[in-house]
Amino acid sequence: MYILPQHQSLRSGAGQAIFFLFFSMSGHSKWANIRIRKGAQDAKRGKVYTKHAKLIEIAAQHGPDPISNASLRAAIETAKADNVPNANIDRAIKKGSGELKGERMEEFMLAALGPGGVACLIECLSDNHNRTLSNVKLAISKNGGTWTDSSSVLWMFERKGQVVATTEDSAQSTEKIETLELELIDFGAEDFSYGDGVLRVVTSLQNWAPIRDFLKKNGWNIESAGLAYVPTQKTIVSDVATAEKLHAFIDAVEEDEDVSEVHTNADITA
Repeated sequence: MYILPQHQSLRSGAGQAIFFLFFSMSGHSKWANIRIRKGAQDAKRGKVYTKHAKLIEIAAQHGPDPISNASLRAAIETAKADNVPNANIDRAIKKGSGELKGERMEEFMLAALGPGGVACLIECLSDNHNRTLSNVKLAISKNGGTWTDSSSVLWMFERKGQVVATTEDSAQSTEKIETLELELIDFGAEDFSYGDGVLRVVTSLQNWAPIRDFLKKNGWNIESAGLAYVPTQKTIVSDVATAEKLHAFIDAVEEDEDVSEVHTNADITA
């Protein structure tokens, strides 16, 4: 999914090379793994920054002042929560308002049926609709999916706020989780699930930001927060092979730089 950085080779005399290889093979492997993880993290962070910049750019088309433009204000707050640099935010506002020249950014939805007949909504942010449409269609067909009209899938989803958070203390007691659930309900949580250190909270369109801030203040790591399409009709995936194909399908579609989110109605029980 990502282009991983290659490590540099070290040259020396033959005897030194043999000694170096024998002595440091495990250390070299560890360093390579660190660089691979860092490369993946950097790629993920870069896509998050790009997504926020595009959303800010779209919002800024209705005015560059966040005081009078509520959509822009919300987009900026969300970007800052993901640590997007101020320079990126300022540039996106200037592009959206027309101060910097460039193709006009637009937001649109595509859809597909993935492996196992799973419904997929594909959110796109692009300055070239035809390019994105062609690229996403190709990714769908090459990875076991079927192209479909968004209206045939959209009815299975509802627009909601969603926060996904993780904790290093995965062995949370039942009492702590029950207390947390009550606190989240007070903040407007509508649905709540927790397992293996991963917390998922579904809210109304307005309440995801306070819940994000509450969890962050209480030591949770925020993996994602914002508006999402939450399935109301689910497709059960009960075998490992189909689940793996579905994960590979989603990864392939999300590789496109114009794809911001892929939402599915999969209920994986495998």
